[in-house]
Amino acid sequence: MTLTAKGAATRRHILEGAAAYLRSSEPGDATLDDIRDVTQSSKSQLFHYFPGGKEELFLEVARLEAARVIDDQQPHLGALASWAAWDRWRRALIARYRAQGASCPLASLMSQVGSVPGAAEVSTSLLEQWQGHVQRGIETMQAKGEVRTDLDARRTAAAFIAGIQGGVVILRSTGRTDHLEDTLALLIAHLRSR
Repeated sequence: MTLTAKGAATRRHILEGAAAYLRSSEPGDATLDDIRDVTQSSKSQLFHYFPGGKEELFLEVARLEAARVIDDQQPHLGALASWAAWDRWRRALIARYRAQGASCPLASLMSQVGSVPGAAEVSTSLLEQWQGHVQRGIETMQAKGEVRTDLDARRTAAAFIAGIQGGVVILRSTGRTDHLEDTLALLIAHLRSR
């Protein structure tokens, strides 16, 4: 669909409003009427910009939120070429999750759209991108002689992502970032061990 500048702005407004609503404190089973109310849009606008209805809208919101997970970690995540850079990324990641607290936007959203066709692909793509960034950072550090070359970069990057996600699950239960912080500290210390 080709949109005018005004149409693109309206579509973006609906997406952002839906994302903010779904990010809010457990909206329950959100409906298109809920989204229409919070975005002050009409039913015809919703179906014009999202002809597939609720499933299409929520899937687009999932893509938006997934992109934010990566964007919120930049430029640090894409520049893991020194120990100082790894530390900046670690601090930015902890600050992001500390600021959002127990409310994980992507987790809340995925609970809403988990059964929507394409939702699993959004999660998988996010995790692959995230792991790819960490793996490239490890490989860069290996090429510089800062990390052992016998360390499996792919497996170690996978451990980072699993550890972060585990820390976030615990954060959602406890409201504390201790486990996330400890996981990142231990994994970075593992990278630095010679």
